[in-house]
Formats: sequence, C-alpha cells, structure tokens
Amino acid sequence: MSERFFGTDGLRGQVGEYPLVPEIALRLALAAGEYFARHKKNPKVIIGKDTRLSCDIFECALSAGLCASGVNVYLAGVLPTPAISFLVQKEQADLGVVISASHNKYTDNGIKFFDSTGFKLSDEVENILTNSVLDTSKVWQYATPGKEGTVRYMNSAQNEYREYLEASCDVSLTGLTIVLDCAHGAAFAVGQELLEKLGAKVILMNAEPTGLNINEEGGSLYPEYMAKEVLKYKADIGIALDGDADRLILCDEYGLVLDGDQIMAICAKDLLSQNKLVGANLVATVMSNMALDVFMAENGGKLIRTAVGDRYVIEKMRELGATFGGEQSGHILFMDNSKTGDGLLAALKVLSIVVRTGKKVSELASMLKIFPQRLINVSIKERVPFRNFPEIEKAVKDAEKKLGERGRVLLRFSGTELKARVMVEGEDLELVDKLAENIAEIVKKSM
Repeated sequence: MSERFFGTDGLRGQVGEYPLVPEIALRLALAAGEYFARHKKNPKVIIGKDTRLSCDIFECALSAGLCASGVNVYLAGVLPTPAISFLVQKEQADLGVVISASHNKYTDNGIKFFDSTGFKLSDEVENILTNSVLDTSKVWQYATPGKEGTVRYMNSAQNEYREYLEASCDVSLTGLTIVLDCAHGAAFAVGQELLEKLGAKVILMNAEPTGLNINEEGGSLYPEYMAKEVLKYKADIGIALDGDADRLILCDEYGLVLDGDQIMAICAKDLLSQNKLVGANLVATVMSNMALDVFMAENGGKLIRTAVGDRYVIEKMRELGATFGGEQSGHILFMDNSKTGDGLLAALKVLSIVVRTGKKVSELASMLKIFPQRLINVSIKERVPFRNFPEIEKAVKDAEKKLGERGRVLLRFSGTELKARVMVEGEDLELVDKLAENIAEIVKKSM
C-alpha cells in the first residue's frame, strides 16, 4: 500500500475502508503536524472540504491530530479545492488541506495537501508523511500542555475567494444567460453569487447538497443534463463543475458539449493572439486529442505532453516556465492566477473571450476539429504492467498498425481507482470503436 498511499491527487478511497478511515486521517495529521512544527513554531493550517457527509469525520480527525501537534487550524468550510490553494497563499499559511474525492461518488472521500505556495505537496514530503503514518512503532511528539494548537472558523473564506475570482475577470457578464451545474458540490453557493455579481443571469442546477448526492447525475461527469437546460432556457453557455470544482466542462448555445481540449484550444488561441502564451507552449497530457497538436502547430504554438494527472502538468509547466495548460478531463491551469485547476476561474476566462470577441461559444469551439476518440474503463484486480501480458501487447500493436500515423493507442492505470483505461484515437470512428472494444475485452480477460 505504501507505494500508492498518495495517488496523483492525494489520498483517496472508499470511506470506512483502509486507508480512508479516521485512524489514518488522525495519524496523517499527526505526521503533518510533526513535520511542519519541526520547521516553524506554531504552524498554520487551513482545512476545506466538499459536501460529502463523511467530510465532517475527517475534518475532526485531522483537526485533532494537527492541534495535538501544536498546529493552529483554520476551518474554511465547504469551498472548491482551488479556494484552499488561494487562501493558503493569501493568509500565509504553512499548509492547506482539502477533504474531497473530487468527481467520485459520495461513498468515496480523499485528503490532499497544498504547500505554503499553493502548489500540491511534493512527492518528497508526501513520502515522509507516508513513512510516519505506516510506522506502527512511531512515537508521536505531542505538544506540551498549553502549547496545543487551536481551531478557528474562517467566516470570510467564501467572500475572499469570490472577490479574488471577480478581480480576475476583466469584463462585465451583463446580458449573458448561463446555466451553472454545481454537481451538488463545493461550488454550490459561491458559483452563483460570483456570476450574478458579474452581471450574468444564472440558471442554477444541482446546488442542493444532501451529503449523499454529490456528482449524482450532474456536473462535469454528466454534461448532457446541463446541455438540456441550455436548450430549454436558450442560454448562451453551460458550465458544469465537478464535486470540488477544480475541473470544467462547457456546452455551447446549441447544447454541444466542449471538453478540456476544446476549452484549452479557445484559451490558447486567445493568449497567442495577445502574445501572452509564454514560449507559445500549451502543456497537456497524453490523453489530449491529436487534433490539439495540429491546432497548436497551425497557430504558431506547440503542445507539450505529460503523464496523466494535473500534478504532472503543473510540474512540466514549472519546469518550462509555461503559464497555461490542462487536461482533457477539464482541469484547466492558468498559472498566473492559480497554482491548481480551477473550474470557475477557467469559466471566467472563456466568458471573457466571448464578451471581448463578440463571438458565440459555438464559433469559438469550431476552431478545433476533434479526431474520433474512444475511452473505455476496465475494472482490474491489481496494477500489473501491461507488458506482462503478451496478448495485450499484440492487440495494441495490431491496432496501431491499422490506425497508421493518424491514430494511436494509449493504455494506462487510473491514479485513484483500480481501473485500466483503454484509449484509441484515429480518423475513422467505426475503426476506433472496434479496436477500443477489442483491446478492452482482452484487458478485462487478462487482468
């Protein structure tokens, strides 16, 4: 378990099953408290969460462990993941903690950390914390009486985050009708308030969290519901967020859904036209459509690819000094504004382009001609390298031969779930579907 204790987006799993149990959360907090107390007297930690019922369990366990280590805890309440990244920097905290399983269902939860600069905690520090948590002989260094940390509530956290987003939008949204699907998640309150303060008329969807309905038939995983509302109300655009609002999926005025690749193309073209795309580089993952490579080249830019996971996109952006990147899944990164994906921020960037150019969303989206792509998720028992299965290797090679240079096959494991992801891309939709289904079936039988 130790080698995957932290995945690409923190610690994640099913609530009540190892490692998502209160004991591990407590040990993780004690480990984090001990580590940061070693580097600073009375460290400050900000904790945020999404709307899952189980968040309160882990908030209490984390707060207890941190306070016992002499750390002062500030509870920001229900807020998007990027809000905690922002608040850590603004409030000069030493650590930010988000309790969320992002786009997963309510039965899952997770814990992820941000350092004092707003970036996700480094692998090095995560490994140090992991070793402490898994060391059963560990003797914790509790704060002496009178030196324990305290817990305070950050009543202004939501307003601070909203005001920051408002300041990042350089246009008025007056006259625009927007459908906003919050997935019953962390942006259910701040999203509507933000857009309305900027002048838009907002049609709100899935903004009544019960603790059990997060990501349920709504949000970025189910954009078809948002699309129907856009058509019903003749809206200008639809915005769909996931449970912790760090990813964004859009739809145009005709109800056609736009994924992260199309959003990145719109924003990259705008940045290139203003000479604001540093190095003319767009950083994305191996999952992005081949059409994005072609699009960037045609517009004088370049697509740089990384492994899947926004942390890898960010690592490459920092290495190159790039300021814009993202994932097909909807994590969009504007490094000048935020150190992590932010669905609301990305939506404001697109809305700003719509207002400044006077173009409809459909017109902007039509710039990128997507290659047919099929992604199939296959449940597996364990992450065994694909190369260990000759039958899988042969199926992939046969598929690549049939696709030629204008197509590709990508196999990878999910960073947060026991699933293999089979992706096939090419110009012939019928062939792409056939090959993807064939490879997925062989992976299923083999693994």
